[in-house]
Order: sequence, then C-alpha cells, then structure tokens
Amino acid sequence: MDLRALGMGLAFALIWSSAYATARVIVTDAPPLLALAIRFSLSGALALAVGIALGQSLRLTRAQWRATLIFGFCQNAVYLGLNFVAMQWIEASLAAIIASTMPLLVATLGWAFFKERIRPLGIAGLVLGFAGVAVIMAARMQGGAAPLGLALCLVAAFALALATLMLRGAASGGNLWIVVGLQMWVGAVVLGVATALLEPWQIRLSPHWVAAMAYQIVMPGIVATLLWFGLVRRIGAVKAATFHFLNPFFGVVIAALLLGEAIRLTDMIGVAIVMAGILAVQLSRQVPA
Repeated sequence: MDLRALGMGLAFALIWSSAYATARVIVTDAPPLLALAIRFSLSGALALAVGIALGQSLRLTRAQWRATLIFGFCQNAVYLGLNFVAMQWIEASLAAIIASTMPLLVATLGWAFFKERIRPLGIAGLVLGFAGVAVIMAARMQGGAAPLGLALCLVAAFALALATLMLRGAASGGNLWIVVGLQMWVGAVVLGVATALLEPWQIRLSPHWVAAMAYQIVMPGIVATLLWFGLVRRIGAVKAATFHFLNPFFGVVIAALLLGEAIRLTDMIGVAIVMAGILAVQLSRQVPA
C-alpha cells in the first residue's frame, strides 16, 4: 500500500466517522428524517450535476438500477435514517461504535446464509469485535443509554450488512456519480414520505445546524464517496475495507472534541477490542486460499 492510498484511507475513515457527531448536531434543531431527506435531496443533485458535467449517462443498466434501489433504500433510508432517529436519544460516539460493526456483521451473515468460509483469524476477530461491543453497550445501558436508540442502531447496521451481501461483486458499470446521485434521491423519496407521515416540519436554522448540514452534504455525502471509490480502484475493496477498523476510534474522539461527550474507560477498552476484531476479520480476508 503506497502513501497516497494510506492518506486516502485515513481521510475516508476520518470523514466517515465525523458524520455521527455532525448528525447529532443536526437532530437537535430539526426532525431527523426531514433533515436527512433534505441532505439527500441536495447531495443527490450535486452528485448528478458532477456526473452530467463529466459526460456520464443517465441511462443505467438493470444491474445499476438494482444497486441504486437496494442501496438507496437500505443504506440511505434505513441505515442512516434509523441512525439519525436514534441519535435523538443516544450519544454520537455510541452510534459510531455500533455502526462500525458492519464488517463484522457482513462476515457473520455471509457465513450463516451464504456459506462463506471464515478463517481462524476471522473467527477470532468476530469474537473480539462482538465482545468489545458488548462491553461498551453493557456499560452504556447501566449509565442510562436508551434501549430504543441502541435497537435502532443495531437494526440499521444489519440492514446495511444485508445490502452489502446482496450486492457483493456487482460491478458499477460506469456512471458512478449518476448512480450515487440517484441512490441519494431514492433515500430522499423514502425519507420524504416517512417524514410527511411521522414528523412535524419545524427546523430551527441555527448557525450550528446550517454548518453541520453543509458539512454533511459535501464531506460524508460527496467527498467520502469520491475517496472510497478512488481507494477501491487503487488497492481493491478488501484492502480498502480494512480502514473501517479506525471508525470506532475516530467516532469517539470526534464526538468528544465536537460535542464534549465523555470518554469512559470502558469505551477505551471496548473500542480497542472492537478495532482489533475488525482488523482481524479484514486481514483474514486477504490471506490467499
């Protein structure tokens, strides 16, 4: 792995992890589903504008439409929608830690439903990763963390893991920015219907809310996407996914710096265990058969 790939991976992990703290800022001043629908509407328009400017086609293949609809619904509407709702009641650092278990869930579900082999290093990583999450969740629940918020984050992580498995090996077929933009608009439509039925449309346009929303639209929405696909092209999806092991650490640190959330000893121990587990799972996938 060269220095450029290392820099891209670190930048991706940092930006991706920062989305939880800024989401926490957003949901303090606006209904979560409405805020996310607005974010995806604007991010989607920006991605489509970039795609059109690059000469990409608006006509997608059947495989691209399938990926667009599945990821638009599972990742943007369900995964991020439930995380935004959950962060009304739980801290951003806890949401980031639970979300970071997605590689562990992908490996577990792949073994359970798709008969995918897990090497001994991967099994050890799964045990470590889930043990670390259990340590953190037990301590947080004793400290008063809302069970509903925890449950929503877990369901969200499962939804994204299932979508990842369903689309594993699917080729983009080009038109990357068009596909990404349409995925965001799929999420915006689903969330728009949900917010119309479930939420009051009241937003307090504070400077913090505007700054957090602008950051989410540009950085996690566009820049992180560009970094991720560039990293995948440079070193491959399996090696690129190894950088997910940094998400629990970055998520906790950013929430502490931006929101003043406390860093507990159990969090530090649990995060270290989760990071080791994720890294072991990802490294086990790089071992040749």
